[in-house]
Amino acid sequence: MRRLVRLAASILALAVLAGVAAYLYLLRSLPQTRGDIRLAGLGGPVEVLRDRYGIPHIHAQSLTDAVFALGFVHAQDRLWQMEINRRIAAGRLSEVVGPAGLETDRFLRTLGIRRAAEANLNALDEETRSLLRAYADGVNAFLATDPVLPVEFWLTGVRPEPWTPADSIAWVKMMAWDLGGNWRSEVLRMRLAKTLPLSRIHQFLPPYPGESPPEIADLKALYGSLERGAVQIAEDLVRLVASAPGADGDSLGSNNWAVSGERSASGKPLLANDPHLGLTAPPVWYFAHLSAPGVNVIGATLPGVPAVVLGRNDRIAWGFTNTGPDVQDLYLEKLDAAGNYLAPDGPRPFRVVEETIRVKGAEPERLRVRISRHGPVISDVSRPAAEAAPRGYAVALAWTALAEDDRTMQAAIKIARARDWESFLEAARDFHTPQQNMVYADVEGNIGFVAAGRVPVRKPENDLKGMAPAPGWLAKYDWAGYIPFEELPRAFNPPSGAIVTANHRITPQGYARFITSEWQPPYRAERIRALLEASPKHTVESFARIQADVLSLAMRELLPRLLAARPRSEEARRALASLATWDGTMASDRPEPLIAWGWWRELARAIYADELADAFRANWRERARFLAKVLSGEAAEWCDDVRTAAVETCEEQLAVSLEAALSDLKKRYGEDMKAWRWGRAHEARHEHRPLGRQPLLARLFDIAVPSPGDAYTVNVGRSNFNDEARPFANRHAASLRAIYDLADPERSLFIHSGGQSGNVLSPHYAAFSEAWAKNEYIPMVTRRETLEAQPHEKLRLLPAK
Repeated sequence: MRRLVRLAASILALAVLAGVAAYLYLLRSLPQTRGDIRLAGLGGPVEVLRDRYGIPHIHAQSLTDAVFALGFVHAQDRLWQMEINRRIAAGRLSEVVGPAGLETDRFLRTLGIRRAAEANLNALDEETRSLLRAYADGVNAFLATDPVLPVEFWLTGVRPEPWTPADSIAWVKMMAWDLGGNWRSEVLRMRLAKTLPLSRIHQFLPPYPGESPPEIADLKALYGSLERGAVQIAEDLVRLVASAPGADGDSLGSNNWAVSGERSASGKPLLANDPHLGLTAPPVWYFAHLSAPGVNVIGATLPGVPAVVLGRNDRIAWGFTNTGPDVQDLYLEKLDAAGNYLAPDGPRPFRVVEETIRVKGAEPERLRVRISRHGPVISDVSRPAAEAAPRGYAVALAWTALAEDDRTMQAAIKIARARDWESFLEAARDFHTPQQNMVYADVEGNIGFVAAGRVPVRKPENDLKGMAPAPGWLAKYDWAGYIPFEELPRAFNPPSGAIVTANHRITPQGYARFITSEWQPPYRAERIRALLEASPKHTVESFARIQADVLSLAMRELLPRLLAARPRSEEARRALASLATWDGTMASDRPEPLIAWGWWRELARAIYADELADAFRANWRERARFLAKVLSGEAAEWCDDVRTAAVETCEEQLAVSLEAALSDLKKRYGEDMKAWRWGRAHEARHEHRPLGRQPLLARLFDIAVPSPGDAYTVNVGRSNFNDEARPFANRHAASLRAIYDLADPERSLFIHSGGQSGNVLSPHYAAFSEAWAKNEYIPMVTRRETLEAQPHEKLRLLPAK
């Protein structure tokens, strides 16, 4: 027995020693931040000062060397993120996660993100191509140092490959994909047309407040006139939507606003920006400062991309929100017996691309991608729909980001060097996708806005207006070019002295061009305007308070309808009494937001799960405007459950859904309603790719902090009703917040939701998360004397001898 005990103790000691040794070895994967490193490819010495927050301040003798160094520090801090992101964009996730990645890979190989990125290189000017090469050289110079790789590489067995310029462009396109989801609502309309008249489809997907539903063709009649195969394709696409990567259109959002000097305490403009994106660990953004002759810029970069995407230089500041244009159209391609598709001038063969997907632990999968004159045939991603000939139809996707002459990467690099409104506009001219509301301010006192990006022109005879899949054989549904840049919405020094964009309708009355029929509801924009009007003069501090605001105008609108419910239990009475004293503020430390959102979730299920049937789970969302119309009586027919013989009323559905919500909340958070806290249920969860999907590893790699807000507050926090494990978790929020003071740009502030490092062993892995959740900031400093007077580390990158 003693021998066995000694043996067990020895084994345990060896295991502990091995663990310690592995930990000490992996600590060497943290970046070198002091001393000298000689690198092939540098034209001159570069100094990288890392401040106390881990932000690199790059000082170089040329922009080319600064961009080279940016590639180097990105790789030092975010190598795994860069590797997994480029594999996602290229449809190579299965090489990392095995068969679980095949659905995503099939979709992205069919979409052709990587193919389009490679084609775009030829459309860029020589300077942009040169900087893309310099950035790739910087990443590869880091790989050439034979670094100890972060733990993700050891856990997955992946080894990084050399970086290429196309990798950078591909990730910009993936960002565009995440910021555009119109194809999903097209699929939903086609699916709803199977059972619902157009009037009820317009109820469920309502027009912008104050506007009438668009006049489009009767969808039920249109699709009913086609062969049965078209209906089956719609069912296939519903399944495709449920598994496709990216967020749905209703989940997109961001805020930016600016005031002129007349409305600021300093007499110079202020600008605020908080782009809303899915939360990830590490976060989407990486802060960096580049200083070289002709450029001194600081702000948010995307690891893998050689540009400051959002930020400021010495003279201007800029911020983006998603315009949300309709830049995706689905086309039903009618097939003949030979496998060709019908065009206005007769049958045409598909262009075919053969793809091979390598799969970890399994045999490679071959994929045959068909491409019509409109774009890739995405219905082929669905295995049943890939056998499209018997159906007689296939579905192709037209999307502006797939154009071979997309020059967005060129614009992103040039914006950082703009010095005034004219040079900013000239850079924005090349910004093609995704269309963004670019808000601008400068040290001379000017503010401006332009909705830069390519938006397709639809012909006057197009009676679908991009709102549902169109017959691809009819020329009237083809795009007729793009809206000219000069005709895109813009403003410069407006008389109001303020500019606000929050994904709401930004076109003035009478604007002649069609951008979209699916603007986001104006709750956030209205709240921002009200808070701007509440103070005659604004400061950085007042802008910070606006970014922190968590009063939900959508909840305020819905609350009186909820309070009209007749309780069926004592618990329901207590819940209603609690809600009756609440003003709709989505504070972390209160139970009322959780009661209200738990009820909202169950009410949504009760009202439209029956009509949507198999499309419900993929479309189970807040839909505030729709629910408000239903409960007001304008669309009360939705309260009837079409699956039962009885005719249910909205009064019944309110009562039943409240009971269901309280039962669910008790199971999740305990019996004591007064002890429930919104912040606990609404944790901002930053999920690691792909280790966050493994429960044990998620505890190590995911970042979670309690957070306030809801889907409609200025300080936004969107949940996913479809997530049964955590239906109220904050998955989509302000990925960064920035406030720019043009009276003294050095007084500007920013923060993002995670930390600078992507290495879980680094103290900078989640360093910002707690402060971000509390709406705190860090300084956005570029002056070298200021940086050197504070704690910092200096690394010199030197040309190889």
